Amino acid sequence: MVAARDRALHNVGMSLHIRAACVEDAAAILTVLNPIIEARCHTVLDTPFTLAEERAFIEAFPECGVFHVAERGAEGEIVGFQDVEPFATYTHAFDHVGVIGTFVRLDCRRQGVGRALFDATFDAARDMGYEKLFTFIRSDNDAALSAYGSQGFREIGVASRHAKIDGVHIDEIMVEMFL
Repeated sequence: MVAARDRALHNVGMSLHIRAACVEDAAAILTVLNPIIEARCHTVLDTPFTLAEERAFIEAFPECGVFHVAERGAEGEIVGFQDVEPFATYTHAFDHVGVIGTFVRLDCRRQGVGRALFDATFDAARDMGYEKLFTFIRSDNDAALSAYGSQGFREIGVASRHAKIDGVHIDEIMVEMFL
């Protein structure tokens, strides 16, 4: 279901293990994702997910996708996750392009979690035949813009007034990277 290689990594004093996500991770993934959504300033997702919704998402995740979680410490606490899904499935012209998303627990940012996820995800995406990764980032999310930029993503455009959250329009920056 979810393709990935397990990799044990040690970053900035934090012991991390990157592995493929599974349905049993749904509740832990929500402890990362829902606080980010509820903060209303890091993502254009605006409604927290239920356990049933997250389980369904993982169960239906495309076989040609990559879905990793970052576990910390001996207890395997999930502190981040990253996924790559096909850009489009209605034509084979985009089979080499994936859309990437990255989420790191708010209190674990700038501790190497994202970097470890990117390393593992890039390897797995290449192994699956992806040549390019693409995403949108809120224009006011300087931390995400910096993180993606440090991984080699480059800005390719702005989608003006692309999202509207709590009545406020938000521009999104389009970025891409060739693997």
